[in-house]
Amino acid sequence: MAVVTQNFSLNMQGATQIENITEVVQQRVNASDLAAGIVTLFIKHTTASIMIFEDEPGLRADTKDIWDALIPAKPDWQHNTRNPGETNGHSHLRGQIQGQSLTIPFSERALMLGTWQQIVVIDFDSCARTREIVVQIMGE
Repeated sequence: MAVVTQNFSLNMQGATQIENITEVVQQRVNASDLAAGIVTLFIKHTTASIMIFEDEPGLRADTKDIWDALIPAKPDWQHNTRNPGETNGHSHLRGQIQGQSLTIPFSERALMLGTWQQIVVIDFDSCARTREIVVQIMGE
């Protein structure tokens, strides 16, 4: 079984920004010369996540609303109070729940996503950052 590891970066703005990376991932699978296997995506940050998403404007707005309701940005999170100048305690908590990795099968060089499924990065941080994503493709 072959393993191909690649990286790419995204400039993100925080504030629950959602960025669709489906096409980038599909291009990486195509370039790997592997016909079938799995692709694992991993974001190297604790305040951002990778997930499957039906990417349409209503769900983008609803996603921001649900995270704001579940884990609001508030100054009295312990992370903020114990680390002067920090304002992203909520960002870390959201990232813990959503997670930093995702695995998707592919066959005939095509991601095996459902009709409405898209791969997105969601940035929970309180400021702009460059996000590093690892793409590891295993297959034959």
